[in-house]
Amino acid sequence: MPRVWKFEDNISTDDILPGKYAPFMVGEDRFHTFAFAHLRPEFAKAVRPGDILVMGKNAGLGSSREYAPEALKKLGVQAIIAKSYARIFFRNLVNLGIVPFQSEEVVDALEDGDEVSLDLATGTLWKGERAYQLVPPPAFLLEALKEGSLLEYYKKHGRFPGEEG
Repeated sequence: MPRVWKFEDNISTDDILPGKYAPFMVGEDRFHTFAFAHLRPEFAKAVRPGDILVMGKNAGLGSSREYAPEALKKLGVQAIIAKSYARIFFRNLVNLGIVPFQSEEVVDALEDGDEVSLDLATGTLWKGERAYQLVPPPAFLLEALKEGSLLEYYKKHGRFPGEEG
């Protein structure tokens, strides 16, 4: 069952993946192993595929470094629920196939380590018997996720989901 990894407000892309661990510094095969190296050194070894990040306001602020969400994708993070996002981080999540949900209620209701289940298609998250309704991802993103991400969909089909072929 997926676990919640909860973080506070203003988590930057440098908090997610410090610049000194960029792929061109440590290698494409290792950079993701340094995710949250300074905030939660255990994260990269303990996160499981399907786990969910929960963040406060302004998630992903700072530079537009795409390798921060890419590290999360390589580690298997399936979704992030935040109170609000920095715009470019939000877009990078979508491009890379990590579903960004936004909800103050759900962020406030979840605690670090909670076990939850999430139906991406309907946006329904369960914590025990309690169900929370998130705004589900648009159909084009769900279609792209079948290929892994918007970028992978584009590479395979030469167009984005919903565009005429």
